[in-house]
Amino acid sequence: MDDLTSRVFARLDARLNHLGPEPVALALSGGGDSMALLDLAVAWAKARRRRLLALTVDHNLNPDSAAWTRFAAEAARVAGADWRGLLWAQARGGAGLPARARAARHALLAEAARDAGARVILTGHTADDVAEGEWMRAEGATLGRLRDWSASPAWPEGRGLMLLRPVLEERRDALRDHLRARGASWLEDPANADLRFGRGRARAALDKTPPRPPMERRRADPQVTPGFLPCGQDLAWAGVLALPRDLPGSTLAAVLLCAGGSVTPPRGGRLAALHGRLAAGEDFTAVLCGARIEASGALVRAMREPGEWRRHPVAPLDLTPGVAVVWDGRFEIVTDRPGLHVEAAAGRLAQLSDRERAALSGLPPAARAAAPVLIDGSGQARLAWRGANVRALGLRRLALASAVFTGETTQEDGLFQTLHGETPPSDLFSDEDC
Repeated sequence: MDDLTSRVFARLDARLNHLGPEPVALALSGGGDSMALLDLAVAWAKARRRRLLALTVDHNLNPDSAAWTRFAAEAARVAGADWRGLLWAQARGGAGLPARARAARHALLAEAARDAGARVILTGHTADDVAEGEWMRAEGATLGRLRDWSASPAWPEGRGLMLLRPVLEERRDALRDHLRARGASWLEDPANADLRFGRGRARAALDKTPPRPPMERRRADPQVTPGFLPCGQDLAWAGVLALPRDLPGSTLAAVLLCAGGSVTPPRGGRLAALHGRLAAGEDFTAVLCGARIEASGALVRAMREPGEWRRHPVAPLDLTPGVAVVWDGRFEIVTDRPGLHVEAAAGRLAQLSDRERAALSGLPPAARAAAPVLIDGSGQARLAWRGANVRALGLRRLALASAVFTGETTQEDGLFQTLHGETPPSDLFSDEDC
């Protein structure tokens, strides 16, 4: 086994299960990076008796994209991996194309991986991608930083999914040398050299500098207060997250996204102002990213701001028996009863039974209004927990987003564990006649 293969095997072994029925997904574009990863991951999967599922996204933006997809399909099958093709049907040009294509790609990959039962998606990002990202951020881009192990950025499609980048410390040239030694070919996407896009400009600029050695892994500084997750989250089942005042700004941003069910991070200036008020010990109520922060003394809670629905209405969501759906980006709901839809409790609290209102009585008023209720054909409302299986997503989303810092979920095994607080206490609704 050569040095590259040994390093990649070690990284896969450090994160992934051995002898699991679940497949490991792999994003396969047909380019040199993903083709090298395919070759290495197939060898690992055969040695560890895991199934590998290669997923190829056709962005439908190049006349040759269908041929590229066929190339990737054949390469996966020859290598011995399962394969599935995915199409971005809403593809269109215009401003922000790379970001829109990236978001669509992550969503398609996440949906396909979840459908197959996978919890981890491998991607072929390299040390060169890290350097290009740094160059682009220096030029004003808002790209996130690549890490070897991170939560899927797609929401809610990527809930419960992690991304693993086992060649992130390797150079692009080294991966192509590996392919040449194996007699394998790969595709070159001309968009990567297109100077209209930041990635193309970054590659052109970095091509003029001497190659750097492979990056050494650097341990990230802790970003979450010890004990922040998952302890102290007794109201997380209702979408209420408790937080300390001294948490870093990056973690505060994650809390806001999780509590508000949003996908768009808060703006830097507003986030910094909120972070400063918390650190200064102020008592206040503020709204950002669709989330409401209530700070009073040592007690700080984040929850959905129901008033946001007046600005950005959330349409009632029809439920299909046996099919799990995500409502408001915060709750996964599945019921076996037909003819139901889900909406917010705001305006319907008076319709709930005395016992239901009692179950909500321990929540902040905003969280009561933001709770999901089921509406039947007659218009009768009941709390969603009475007629469906409901899992709050905020706590797990926050735990996975923070995994790289806290070590809370360091391996694939941890993705299957139930977190305390995702569902209500077993006795909260047990006495009700459902």
